[in-house]
Amino acid sequence: MRILTQLLCGTLFLFSAATAQESKNVETTFTATGNCGMCKTRIEKTLKIKEVTYAKWDKITKQVKIAYNATAISVDSLQKRVALAGHDTELYSAPDAVYAKLPKCCLYRDNDNTH
Repeated sequence: MRILTQLLCGTLFLFSAATAQESKNVETTFTATGNCGMCKTRIEKTLKIKEVTYAKWDKITKQVKIAYNATAISVDSLQKRVALAGHDTELYSAPDAVYAKLPKCCLYRDNDNTH
C-alpha cells in the first residue's frame, strides 16, 4: 500500500509539473514607434489579449514592455499585431493604408512630431 501511495504521489507531481510548464510567461521589450497618448492607448489596447498579462508602451523610449504566455503566442506575432494597428516595430512596418488613417498627431514617419 505504501508503494502504491508513493507511486500515486509521484504521478501527481509529474502531472502538476507538466501542467505548470504549459503556460510559460516571458517578459521582453520591443520598439514600437508612436508619438502621443493616443498611440499609447492604441498600442496597449492592441496587446490586450488573453495571452498577454502585461503590456505598457513608453512614449519617451518607444519601448513596449510585455509579459506574455510564450507557449500560446510569439513575440513575432505580437509585433505583427502592433504593426497592423499602425505602428512600426523592430520586425514589421505598419501597412501604409493603416498608417495613413491614424490621427495627425500620431503620424511619426518623416515627422518631428513629438508631444
